[in-house]
This record gives sequence, C-alpha cells and structure tokens, in this order.
Amino acid sequence: MYSDTYLRSLEDPNGFWAEAAEAIDWVKKPRSILDDSNPPFYRWFSDGELNTCHNALDRHVADGRGSQVALIYDSPVTDTVEKITYVELLERVALFAGGLRSLGVGKGDRVIIYMPMIPEAVVAMLACARLGAIHSVVFGGFAPKELAIRIDDAEPKVIVAGSCGIEVDRVIEYKPLLDSALEIARHQPDRCVIFQRPQAAASMVPGRDVDWKQLVETAEVADCVTVGATDPLYILYTSGTTAIPKGVVRDNGGHAVALRWSMSNIYDVHPGEVYWAASDVGWVVGHSYIVYAPLLTGCTTVLYEGKPVGTPDPGAFWRVISDHGVSSLFCAPTAFRAIKREDPEGNYARKYDLSSLRSLFLAGERLDPDTYHWASDLLGIRVIDHWWQTESGWAIVANCLGIEEMVVKPGSSSKPVPGYDVQILDGEGNRLGAGEEGLVVVKLPLPPGTLPTLWHDDDRFVDSYMSTFPGYYLTGDGGYIDEDGYVFVMGRVDDVINVAGHRLSTGAMEAVLADHPDVAECAVIGIADELKGQVPLGFAVLNAGADRDASELQDELVQMVRDQIGAVASLKRILVVKRLPKTRSGKILRRIMRSIVAGEEYQVPSTIDDPIVLDEIAGSVQTLE
Repeated sequence: MYSDTYLRSLEDPNGFWAEAAEAIDWVKKPRSILDDSNPPFYRWFSDGELNTCHNALDRHVADGRGSQVALIYDSPVTDTVEKITYVELLERVALFAGGLRSLGVGKGDRVIIYMPMIPEAVVAMLACARLGAIHSVVFGGFAPKELAIRIDDAEPKVIVAGSCGIEVDRVIEYKPLLDSALEIARHQPDRCVIFQRPQAAASMVPGRDVDWKQLVETAEVADCVTVGATDPLYILYTSGTTAIPKGVVRDNGGHAVALRWSMSNIYDVHPGEVYWAASDVGWVVGHSYIVYAPLLTGCTTVLYEGKPVGTPDPGAFWRVISDHGVSSLFCAPTAFRAIKREDPEGNYARKYDLSSLRSLFLAGERLDPDTYHWASDLLGIRVIDHWWQTESGWAIVANCLGIEEMVVKPGSSSKPVPGYDVQILDGEGNRLGAGEEGLVVVKLPLPPGTLPTLWHDDDRFVDSYMSTFPGYYLTGDGGYIDEDGYVFVMGRVDDVINVAGHRLSTGAMEAVLADHPDVAECAVIGIADELKGQVPLGFAVLNAGADRDASELQDELVQMVRDQIGAVASLKRILVVKRLPKTRSGKILRRIMRSIVAGEEYQVPSTIDDPIVLDEIAGSVQTLE
C-alpha cells in the first residue's frame, strides 16, 4: 500500500496532489497543480486562491466544531490551564486581526512576532494569515542583535511582542531586548503591540507602542482576505553559513495542502483528536504542528509552556498526556534523553494514565537506538523516528502510519514520504547503491509545503540548495539507503570526519556510545591530529545516579566503538561532562564544540539554551592538554 502511494506521488504528482487539495477550502479551486516552467523555482496550485486562517478556524465553526476545544494552553510555569474552543479562538483572532488592520497592516505586509508560548502568539500568527499579511516569528528572548538582523531583512510594518517569557522559574523580560534591537536596526516599524504579562510589566514608548488589550477593545472584527496560493504565509529564519540568516518562505496553498495531508497519512491523527507537538512556536515544528496542521485538520492542539524536566519533575510530559487525553506526541529526542537521564527506570510514567497515547514521533536530532528502545519499552506504543528540516516544513522521511505501518529499524527514519524522491549521491553527483554512504538529496521538484525560495534572495536559494547538483535539492545531511529502501540519516555533512583517509560518521559513533546503559546523551566531534588528519573526541553525559570512574567508563566506550565500527574509528578519548551545549530546540552545538577544542574564536549563538555550558565544556577540554 505504501509502495503504490509513493510511486504514484512521483509518477503522477499532478493527480496525487490534486486529490490531496480536495481537503482544503478554496476560494478559487486550482486548475494548475504543478507549475514547472521555471526550475528550480517550482510552484504549486499557482492559479488557486484561499485563506489559511479560514481553513484553520472559520470552516470548522461553520461545519459544527465551534464548541470543540481548539487550543489547550498548559503552563506549569504559571500554574495555568486554559481551554479555548474553535469559536472562541476565531473570535480572538478576528478581533486582533481587526486591531492589526487599524494599524495599517494589510495583504503582503510583514509582522514580526516576538512572543513566549502563550495563546496570544497563536492568535497573532492566525490574525496575520487572516489579513494576508506575512508573519515572521522570532523565538522569544533572542538577543537584540539577532532580532535586529531579522527586523532589517523582513522590514515589518508592526512588531507584536510579549512583555516577558518564563524559563522554568526565571522571568526573561522581552521588552528591553526589543527596545535594544530597534536601537540597532535600520528599519523601524510603524507600531509595536505589547502583550503585558503579570510577571513583568513592560515600559511603553509613547507614539510607537500599543497595548494589546487596549487595541482589541476598540477593534472591529476582520474578515478573511483572499490570497493567491503562491503568496507567502510566513518567513522563518534559519541559521546560514554567513552572519545573515536565511529567510525560509512558506506559501499559503502548498503549505495548507501538505500539512493537512500529513496529519492523516503520516501521523494517523484525525479531526477531534488531541495532538501535542512539544516544541515552540519560534521553530518550524511549532509553526507546522502546534499551530497550522492540527487546526487545519480540526484537531485539538496543546500549547505547552514548560520543559520535559524541571517543571516540576520528569513526569511533566506524562501529566500533560494524562490530563488532556493526548493521542499523538511529537517532540525532539533530546527531550526524551532528558527524561531518561532524570528517571532512567521510568517510574514517573507509571504514575499516570497514558492509555490515550497511540504514538510518539521524534525528530530534530538523530534518534539513537538506545533512546528508541527505552521509550518503546516504557510506553509500549509506536515510537516513530522521522526526519525533516526547516526548509521542508514537514517530514521528508517517515513511517507513514496513516498509509501503512512499517517495521521499525532503529537508527532509520524509515522510508521517503510520498512526494519526496530521496537519493544518495557521491561528491561527483553519481547515485550510490544500497548501503553506500553519501550525500542525502531530493530530486526536484520538491512537493507542496516546502520552501519555494528565500525571502528576497533567489540567488542564495539556488546557491545554498540547488547549485551543487542541478536537478536536486541538497539537504546538507549525509547518510545511506539500505537494501529495503530504509533511509539512515547520519548527521550533517560537516559531521563526517576523515581519519587517515577513512570517511567516518560521528553520528554512527554517537549511536554506539548512546547504547551504553550509563550514558544519557553524547556527542562526537572531529579534532585535528598530526598523524591521522582528524580523530574523534567523545563527550558523554551520564544518567542520574550513574557514579562511574571516568577512566573505566572511557575504556568500556572505546571498546564498544572498536567492536561495532572497528579500530579505524580511532576513538580513544571520551570526556564525561554534566551537559552538552544546545540550542533551545535541543540541537547539540557540535560546531561550537569543535571551535572550543581547537582554541578558535567563536560567536555564541543567539539560539543557545544556556551559554554557561560553553565554559563547562572549555574546562573539561583543558584536561586534554
């Protein structure tokens, strides 16, 4: 069944996606499905017209779902649970859209949203979609310089911000960061709309700043504005190799069709069910699977303002699932590694009724087999590794539960999702055979919902993704496809090291280290070596309660790598550390770790979860000298 669906998506993309588009309400139904007249700038549903907010809210209210809960706001950091129905969410969105319209925001205008994980962030996103405006969500708490760069690139008419965010028990004031960013930025918005939270009141700049509550008190509700399918819905900035981030563009039509299709066919989630993506609206997962996909489908979505551990304990996720009847959970493997580290026996999970949970989807970092088995054994449900990127907007490789559930191969994200012709090429562009590791690419055209270009930078879009192998999208990841068609993504291409002429994946070594019962999470990087060019260096974080002699543990881990990969790996040093440097979305900052070990200067990224950990890593590295 999967194979038939997948083949049809590649052989008849027009027919395949025309059928998928039937699930969307169109103001003008598209007759042109795929416009391939200007490769690599492919366009989907180019003559169609719609409104994304209508598809996420209005249509469900009209179809009788008005009293169904659309959004559950669960905030352990403020001890708040709020359930908002579809009709209530529609009222809030239409009113705030009217407020934005009164400030001059219209079709095609940009609005930057700098908000914590509160319902108003979702309202602001949907209000922009309602007006045909283009939102650009910037992760709340980003440093002023990084925020200023995004302001100058997007040139927003209005910025919407919260007065503060809350990290566990620490209040982070956003308004001073916003004010500093605007002092740096060349572009100045007409207005800043500030939502005042009780935890920190923001000072207001007269003539520029507008109070959210006062704005909606005098606003009139706004109707949906019809936009073209290829008109941008949002810009989401992702890190580039230069100081200027890349503004990934998402269009309205392809985005709506792809995300609606994905909910049923990948996640096996259907209207009326409770779906939870434990991410942040500042990341692509939050855009796609906290806000748009669940609401386009008519689900109840969970907006969680908390952490997997520490708010208040390792049972936080289990409580949310139990309290709200979550049927499918989507989060990063690092979240489960954090839970496993604090509660390796899974005792907290046994305190809650998790019978509603049918599946767990993990993405964002490579899912090591040890974490897969731990979660699978603990929960007794389907644990699905899937792989995608900010650029794709939805899964490239996955076990599509709604089509045909496949046998799981730990370490693999399963098979390509329909619409994605995934291949492995060598450095010369030659297609590799089964089991041969190379560069992961996707043959063009990419399916709907993926990036059509970068914001105001077609040249960089081509240079970054399309120029290395004409006719292919370069993912930047390395991996292989086995004889059964399963895709194994081993990590970023720059995480492949050359040891005495042998190209070795640090991801493969990490998978071995993670299999040790005392290791909670780990990272392997390549460091310079006079004899072999590069050699690997490992970092390991231990499970709670694992009191091990560092030298003894290192010997065990080195032997495991030797047994499973071979002596050629030359992994001889593993440093035991308290934690690894990560972004707020959970990705390990391996590039920064390489710079620390090499003694090179580096810039602390604005996305880092806690800069102090870099000093801790530097301290541990001193033992190498």
